[in-house]
Amino acid sequence: MLAGAMSIWFILTAISFVFVAWDIRQTPESPVLKWAFVILTAFTGPVGAFFYVLGCREPLAGTHQTYVSSTWKQVLGSTMHCAAGDGLGIIAGAAIASVLSIGEGKGLILEYALGFGFGWGYFQAYAMRSMAGGSYLRSLQMTFIPELFSMNVLMGGMQLVARPWIKQIPAANDPLDVSFWFIMSMALLTGIVCAYPMNWWLVTRHLKHGMITVAAATASARATKAEAGEPAQHHGHGNAQGAGHESSHSNHSHDQPMAKGHQASAHVGQHRGHSSSSQDSNSPSQASIVGVGVMSFAFLWISLALIAQM
Repeated sequence: MLAGAMSIWFILTAISFVFVAWDIRQTPESPVLKWAFVILTAFTGPVGAFFYVLGCREPLAGTHQTYVSSTWKQVLGSTMHCAAGDGLGIIAGAAIASVLSIGEGKGLILEYALGFGFGWGYFQAYAMRSMAGGSYLRSLQMTFIPELFSMNVLMGGMQLVARPWIKQIPAANDPLDVSFWFIMSMALLTGIVCAYPMNWWLVTRHLKHGMITVAAATASARATKAEAGEPAQHHGHGNAQGAGHESSHSNHSHDQPMAKGHQASAHVGQHRGHSSSSQDSNSPSQASIVGVGVMSFAFLWISLALIAQM
């Protein structure tokens, strides 16, 4: 029964992966988010493709900015970004721990270290460094807390599925067995569901970005230059982002102060209808940030505690 389900799953995943990898090239989205959708579809198959079509793929040319402007789609982009970087690191950690037979406790530490390290150090801070004026160190500071909170919830959700299931299927502990990858796919899907509410809070409090309409951003920057009487130029192509791809983020507010060292909030198509005053009113207090952080660690700890009882 499980073998049949896995066969169908991997066939649908292959089809979905090819579709998203090919189709997303024409979508005016940030390169790092394009990679996020491609990576996630490789693990989540038709679910990832469904998320891409429903939440990111513009129905008509020139409509992407409007299409992704709703809050739930902005949160979807933020969650996909987190899940792609952190999830890939967590799965890599699980595979390495299995091959090296380093034990469950050390394996969890390795998964967390690789998940957070890759998600924060590369997928967030490095790939989105243009939003920190091109400074990688400043980008690391801005993305640390949002990435930490999201990572805690994502890993907690993943472990609730992966650990108990692998214990029931001994072969699934081997990365060379297809059942390992099937279970990791289901675990990542669970992690995405668990991380979505956290990313909703982070995005609506302007601590993380959502979807980014690159083409519209470039056009807006050129229009601003033209109104100022400056010659039109191609913006943002000097900052490579996401596996060697280029991005057009120069129109984002690089000089905008980042309260409490968190992620930039001025993104094209994000938080439609929010004025500067409303952004300030939605900015979280230090107490609420600490409270949400404690909740994220509590969720991770409870998840691991439940697994230990199984």
